[in-house]
Amino acid sequence: MNPLSFVRHRWRAEGGYRQVLVMAIPLILSTGSWSLQGFINRMFLVWHSPESLAAAMPAGMVNYAILSIFIATAGYVSTFVAQYHGAGQDDKVGGVLWQSVPIALFAGLANCALIPAAPAFFRWVGHVPAVQAEEVTLFRILCLGALPVVMASAFSGMLSGLGRTRPVMVVTLAATGINILLDYLLIFGSWGFPELGIAGAGWASVTSGCVQLVAYAVLIFGGRYRHPYRTLNWRPDRKAFRALLRFGLPSGVQFFIDTVGFTGFILLVGRLGRNELAATNLAFNVNTIAFMPMIGIGITVSVLVGQALGRNDPALARASVRSAFDMTVLYMGTVAALFFLVPRVFLLPFAAASDPASFRAIADLTVALLRFVAIYTLFDACNIIFASAIKGAGDTRFVMWMILCMSVGILVIPSFVAITWLSAGVYVCWAIASLYVVSLGVAFFLRYRQGKWQAMRVISRGGSG
Repeated sequence: MNPLSFVRHRWRAEGGYRQVLVMAIPLILSTGSWSLQGFINRMFLVWHSPESLAAAMPAGMVNYAILSIFIATAGYVSTFVAQYHGAGQDDKVGGVLWQSVPIALFAGLANCALIPAAPAFFRWVGHVPAVQAEEVTLFRILCLGALPVVMASAFSGMLSGLGRTRPVMVVTLAATGINILLDYLLIFGSWGFPELGIAGAGWASVTSGCVQLVAYAVLIFGGRYRHPYRTLNWRPDRKAFRALLRFGLPSGVQFFIDTVGFTGFILLVGRLGRNELAATNLAFNVNTIAFMPMIGIGITVSVLVGQALGRNDPALARASVRSAFDMTVLYMGTVAALFFLVPRVFLLPFAAASDPASFRAIADLTVALLRFVAIYTLFDACNIIFASAIKGAGDTRFVMWMILCMSVGILVIPSFVAITWLSAGVYVCWAIASLYVVSLGVAFFLRYRQGKWQAMRVISRGGSG
């Protein structure tokens, strides 16, 4: 079969490129909007002050590290919904959705309880006092938005699990637009709004999260979803709740460990100096342009694998994974080439309204760091696709333990030793981070090739979790 015929066949086949893209494009746009939101947010903060930029990612990542365990646990509703939907048991969907409510409530209370500890924590981290003050301000505000963010994750997970990705796209794009507008108004004090600086970025995020939650609630509890999926079936169900925790909590812990690992890495790099921290923030922010849209592909893979296994059709699951992997490698390879060959193009928006004298050194360092990103980007494709595939089957504990072992053994401890004991520079730290990403990509690929995931399910054939 010649290459053109192969592509045509893969396009039309069940589990082929077309089927994956139909579901994935709305999710790619949704997750891409998250990266756009973060990109513009930090661009505004660059224009506001170098201290605001340096503080934005550490404070945001500490907050997200705490939230991630709840977001991923509640969001694992998508796998249950996908398998129920594939098995023709749509009446079970509403019941499992409601099991995420206690998780969201606990997340809200836990995050609010952390607000008083923020000054001591960021003082312990050891960044310069001006950056510490900004970090504390942003972290405290973001903690107030925990509950709506976690609950919205469960709602979007339900819709994604059903394959209804367009409503997720519409809600996410609308919330992103609101966030970006409020960022501009509140950071700089435009159109009569108060100038709040980094606090304005925090309040914009919290407001956007609340709008997103309300929009999902109106949609899911409306007539289209209420009756066929019994979304008002709010009764507590201990068995379903335990099942969600059994499979979802390892997924949440995995996200938590991964985020904590990279957060610890960024906090350690911050000890090297303001420019090193700001350049690392910028490099990760630009990397998000490539990475976050592919999270949409990862969600699609989990859903398609879940639906296929719900139908007891592992061959269809494998076909979907292959199609998603081909497209992801093509995209990520293109982005890697751009990062390596023309990295300064991605820094132009940040330079537009920043102080040239202070930004020049940060930009030069960021260019070098983006070449590290280019090297590990293709292995990130393996992380996204193969980890999502086995999680869509229910193999969440393997992903959790692999992230734990490699995050501690390859990323955090070596970075700590390199910075505090060996006085290593930022390039050594980024080499360590690159090795971490590469190692994960290889590990998840090998686990997928073993094939154990094909016999896994998060639901029983009788219908209960």
